[in-house]
Amino acid sequence: MKKAVIFDLDGTLSDSIQSIKRCGDETVAVWGYGPFDVEQYKYFVGDGAANLVKRMLLAAGDKELVHFEEAFARYKELFREGCMYKVKPYDGIPELLAALKEKGIRIAVLSNKPHAETVNVIETLFGTGYFDVIQGQKENVAIKPSAEGVFQILKQLNLSASDILYLGDTSTDMQTGKNAGAFTVGALWGFRDRKELEENHADAVIEHPLQLLKYL
Repeated sequence: MKKAVIFDLDGTLSDSIQSIKRCGDETVAVWGYGPFDVEQYKYFVGDGAANLVKRMLLAAGDKELVHFEEAFARYKELFREGCMYKVKPYDGIPELLAALKEKGIRIAVLSNKPHAETVNVIETLFGTGYFDVIQGQKENVAIKPSAEGVFQILKQLNLSASDILYLGDTSTDMQTGKNAGAFTVGALWGFRDRKELEENHADAVIEHPLQLLKYL
């Protein structure tokens, strides 16, 4: 049996696309850009806030990223205040987490969302101390798909990669899990489709959170 599950956050634990869209649209509206639709945001996200902002600007026609520095600063400020806008756990996630805890399996989060906002979302949705480890984007840790964040979590849990499942919803997540040497599961309720997950070497793909239990 596995000893821990590491979860991605956006598109895996939390349905957060409306918060990202709201902050993103407000960021670029000052230059007359946007708004973008939800489906566009599902492909803007996944690789940290800086890449999100770059993708928005490129989609809007700012091919030289002239507004990047200002837009990035503006997005971070807006997101600090608005990161919980319409955010909720996906159906089945609370039940999955409860089942894992009942089995004595530890739970952790690894997100490319800034660390403070990652903690805010997790503790607002699930309570303080519910997760064993919460890790968002930090300046001294390479963002996913680097496995550096996974290894930091493993060190805190005193576990090895063979002890865990890694669950996420994007190609970035599949690459992260595989880079760490972990059994990697793709979540179809999130932002991307089965084709992307399988092409990036998911060991399994599931349609509902509770299906994860059979891979423990």
